[in-house]
Amino acid sequence: MIVVAGEALIDLAPRDGLLLPLAGGSPYNVAVGLGRLGRATHYLGGLSRDAFGRLLAERLAADGVDLSLAPRFEAPSTLAVVHLDDEGRATYGFYLDGTAAAAIEQAHLPALPDRAALHVSLGAIGFAHEPTGAALAALLRREAGTRLTSLDPNVRPLACHQAGGVAAYARMVDEVVAGLDLVKVSDEDLAQLHPEVDGWQAVARRWAGSGPAQVVVTRGPDGAVAITADGREVSVPGERVEVVDTVGAGDAFTSGLLAWLDREGVSGRAELAGLDDDALRSALTSARRAAAITCTRAGSDPPRVDEVEG
Repeated sequence: MIVVAGEALIDLAPRDGLLLPLAGGSPYNVAVGLGRLGRATHYLGGLSRDAFGRLLAERLAADGVDLSLAPRFEAPSTLAVVHLDDEGRATYGFYLDGTAAAAIEQAHLPALPDRAALHVSLGAIGFAHEPTGAALAALLRREAGTRLTSLDPNVRPLACHQAGGVAAYARMVDEVVAGLDLVKVSDEDLAQLHPEVDGWQAVARRWAGSGPAQVVVTRGPDGAVAITADGREVSVPGERVEVVDTVGAGDAFTSGLLAWLDREGVSGRAELAGLDDDALRSALTSARRAAAITCTRAGSDPPRVDEVEG
C-alpha cells in the first residue's frame, strides 16, 4: 500500500490552438499511475468542491485510488498552463494562490495506514510554499523511520522563487532528502538545484551518502541510474519509442518504480538497502517501461499493468 501526497490540478494543455483541461499534477499523476498498475493507493491532497475538483476526484476513484485521506475545500481548483516546445518537452505556468491544492496545512495531515509507504511529489508546490509545502516536509519528517519514505523534488522555478532563490531552496531540499529512504530525481533537477557542482552525478552521490538508501536518477532518453548509500551504481539505457510528448513521463517512472517495490514487498529501509544489482536493474526496467509508454501518447496517460507486463 502506498500513500501519495501533494497537489492535484488541472493542466490547460494546448490542442489545435485551444487549451484543453486535463487532470494533472505530479503527485496526482503518480497516484493514478499506481492505481492503474494495480497497487493499493491512497491520495493525500486538497481537492476543490468545484466542477474541476469533482473531475479530479472521479478520475482517481475510477483508477482505484482511495480518497479517504484527501480533504475537500470550497477554494477553486489549481490550474497549470502547459507550454510544449518543438520536441514535446513541457514547461508550466501556475495559478496557485488561494486554490484547493495550496490549502493543506499541518492540521489536515491524518494518521497514515499501517505499513503504507509514503511518497511526496513536489511541483507547483515546493517546500518553501506556506502552508502546504511546509506541511509536506513536516509529513515526511514525521513518518521517517516508521515506513518507507520517498520524494520526487520535481523542481519548478516557482518553488525556487518562493524560497528566495535556487541556493536557499536547494538547502531546504537537501535537508529533507537526508531523512528519506528513497529519492527519485531527474538529472536536470539535480543540475538546477546545484549549478555550483560539476555534474549531476556528484550531487546524486552526495545525496546518496547523506541518508537515503537509494537515489534514482532519470536521464530522459539516456535511461536511469540507481545510486546506493554504499556507493553502488546500477543503470539501464533508455527505451526507444515514438515520442508524442513527455508530459507525465517522470511521474509514470515514479509510479512504475514504487509499484515494483510494493509488489516485491519492499516496505522499509532495510529491504530497500538489501536489493542486489539484479533487483535494482529489474526495478529500473519496469519504471522505464511505464515512462516510455506514457511518452507515446498525448498528455499524462500512464499505462495499466497489462501494458507494462505484456
